[in-house]
Amino acid sequence: MNDSNYIKIYTGDLIIVQRIVSELEKLNIIPVLKDQTDSGLLPIFGTSNSILKQVYVHKDELDKSTPIIESITSQLKD
Repeated sequence: MNDSNYIKIYTGDLIIVQRIVSELEKLNIIPVLKDQTDSGLLPIFGTSNSILKQVYVHKDELDKSTPIIESITSQLKD
């Protein structure tokens, strides 16, 4: 995987990240997760003990991913 083709769209706790992943997968977008403490990217089925996760999507899927992130994060503020 070429990291330059992926863009970070969210950093947060695992529960919110799992919700984001679920919504993205409904759009056939397969995100890549990275622990803030790790140096490498992990596919979504990777395991780790870190609480904060970073969600990356391929740059070609950014336009489809942004509304999902905005919807979920706006619900968190309410």
